[in-house]
Amino acid sequence: MNRPQRPVQAVLFDRDGTLVEDVPYNGDPALVRPVEGARDAVRLLRARGIRTGVVTNQSGIARGLVSAADVRRVNARVDELLGPFDVWAVCPHGPGDGCHCRKPAPGMILWAAGRLCAEPSRTVVVGDIGADMEAARRAGAHGILVPTPVTRPEETARAGHVAPDLATAVRAILAGPPTGRVLAGERPAEAACAGGAPPAPGAAARRPR
Repeated sequence: MNRPQRPVQAVLFDRDGTLVEDVPYNGDPALVRPVEGARDAVRLLRARGIRTGVVTNQSGIARGLVSAADVRRVNARVDELLGPFDVWAVCPHGPGDGCHCRKPAPGMILWAAGRLCAEPSRTVVVGDIGADMEAARRAGAHGILVPTPVTRPEETARAGHVAPDLATAVRAILAGPPTGRVLAGERPAEAACAGGAPPAPGAAARRPR
């Protein structure tokens, strides 16, 4: 007999490209723009008593492109527009620093879930690239990929769960830990599995976060 699924306790969002438009190495709060549906999605989770957090790689700090203070100001603006979130986890390291927090390592996921008193198995990570999904897997959490123009097709193909938008991801979360690879939404499922729409002219190229 199958054991009933226990409800989700916490949802951890990637920041850039998932909650807000991806501005490479952004240190300017004035450039923060929520993605479509982000406000309603986060509000709905809170209304159902599900705790929310943000887990974000910010290698621009290690690269000297932004300061830690810059990142804090940008995060404060995200909190002002969409929050307040219950927990923030920021990795300031670069890809070669060998830290345990930088996604796809699970450190930030485990730390944030712990701060929220949430079991990893009852935590969902929502992000737009494969590193978000791999970090969730290594932490023992669920991952939902919401593809954007920078999501690589192979990342979408490997994801355990794919949603075309944040609203669809949240509806699945409210029903319990996600089941099924492609989560049904307003857009055709094929759109979610295609890795997002082609980049608009002038759109930011894929860069390490």
